[in-house]
Amino acid sequence: MPSKTTGAAGVAGRYATALFELAERDKALDAVAADLRALRQMTVESADLRRLIVSPVISRDEQTKAVTTLADKAGFNALTRNILGVLAKNRRLFALDAVISDFLARLSDSRGEMTAEVTSAAPLSDSQLKAVAEALRAATGVKVSVETKVDARLLGGLVVRVGSRMVDSSLRTKLQKLQLAMKGIG
Repeated sequence: MPSKTTGAAGVAGRYATALFELAERDKALDAVAADLRALRQMTVESADLRRLIVSPVISRDEQTKAVTTLADKAGFNALTRNILGVLAKNRRLFALDAVISDFLARLSDSRGEMTAEVTSAAPLSDSQLKAVAEALRAATGVKVSVETKVDARLLGGLVVRVGSRMVDSSLRTKLQKLQLAMKGIG
């Protein structure tokens, strides 16, 4: 029996593929990608928006109206507004984050780039972001598109995921390792 994650990934993949093909046809890949990144950031910052996206209690019409209003106010590209409306009408907003991730991964693949997910304890400055991207390019040998996340629980340092590889240099992980080492001594 397939898991929920597999089903959501399949649903997300179909929507992301359709959106990517339409954006490519309309030469709007960069605009749609910027909209999707902004939308992802909005969902991170707004508990109300996250609730709207995942709540089965909110009706289809209310979800559709809310996301189309949000897209209009944010000035999103017509394709981005349309995909949000279709996801809401089909009760598939729960897959929005996966759609965004899949679209951005397809965009990176089409450009011969790799996508790296960099999680830090505080937002990175432009110079820090540039330094991270350059270090990743040097390590991988290809251009790297950096997606950032902030997780204050890290305390400091970075967690970097590129493909299936992960490097965790966060202060939290170092402290956990030290704690485990100290337990072994006692």
